[in-house]
Amino acid sequence: MTSLRWGILATGGIAHAFTSDLKTAGRTVTAVGSRRLDSAQAFAEQYGIPHAHGSYEDLVADPEVDIVYIATPHSHHLAGAALALEHGKHVLIEKPLTLDADQAVAIRDLAADHGLLAMEAMWTRYLPHMVRLREILADGVIGEVRLVSADHTQNITDDPSHRLNDLALGGGALLDLGIYPVSFAWDVLGAPAEIRATAQLAATGADTDVAIAMVHANGGVSSLLTSSRAAGANAAQVVGTKGRIEIDGVFYAPTTFRVFGADGALVEEFRTEIDGRGMQFQAFHAEQLVAQGRTDGDILPIDESVAIMGTLDEIRRQIGVVYPRG
Repeated sequence: MTSLRWGILATGGIAHAFTSDLKTAGRTVTAVGSRRLDSAQAFAEQYGIPHAHGSYEDLVADPEVDIVYIATPHSHHLAGAALALEHGKHVLIEKPLTLDADQAVAIRDLAADHGLLAMEAMWTRYLPHMVRLREILADGVIGEVRLVSADHTQNITDDPSHRLNDLALGGGALLDLGIYPVSFAWDVLGAPAEIRATAQLAATGADTDVAIAMVHANGGVSSLLTSSRAAGANAAQVVGTKGRIEIDGVFYAPTTFRVFGADGALVEEFRTEIDGRGMQFQAFHAEQLVAQGRTDGDILPIDESVAIMGTLDEIRRQIGVVYPRG
């Protein structure tokens, strides 16, 4: 099997972005499901999808679906992923994987029990510039990595009724935006040994501006910023003992970077040229894993996704953000 038959669970903005890239890349999308049949039908018509379902249950029961992309708000990721896994479908779950580490463990264990792939859709990890960046680091071009800095900052909304400011939906800059620099720091430096975080909160209790400093187990240090109320460069930098890598904004999307030696001389410039937004590369990887009979990958293993959720849990504990439990 070289191309899985994809089902799309939910029809919001991220579902549109992912499905558009799947279609651009020539992948097979056979079904879409929504809580409203008219929404599923409109989505299916837009992308030429054969089957539209008016419930998530009908989507995951569709025999022409092999893998389900979970595109709900992250407060509903566990429910959607569990439903698909229990119906024998592999899952690609929009990042962050869940609301917290306990929910992430539940998904990991359920997928293992069913022998299925459960993968976090942290699409940045699979982009060409990140593949090349990891090769450069592995080859020791910039020496031992000591520092990582990154920001994901956008001026989105201060509307208290917006999903981003609604704690019941896992609202806040950290889980929506901060997951990118946190996952990036994990990718480059590995697990943190120490975490320090401070934040500004909205009247709803959701975080709007967060600063994070981490000392990683290998001795490297990361400095990370995220905001939903102010737009920054959205760039990143990796500094080693023999040089540095400067990643242009937007660092988590297809972009360019430059490698400099210790003397400041340009060593390499990498430019990304792809079709679409770039969300298809994670789908390629998921399909490759399933074709190989694997239920986990090396670029972002499910255990690492669980551990990253643990890092986000600790950050939320330090800044005083608590999600209500239904």
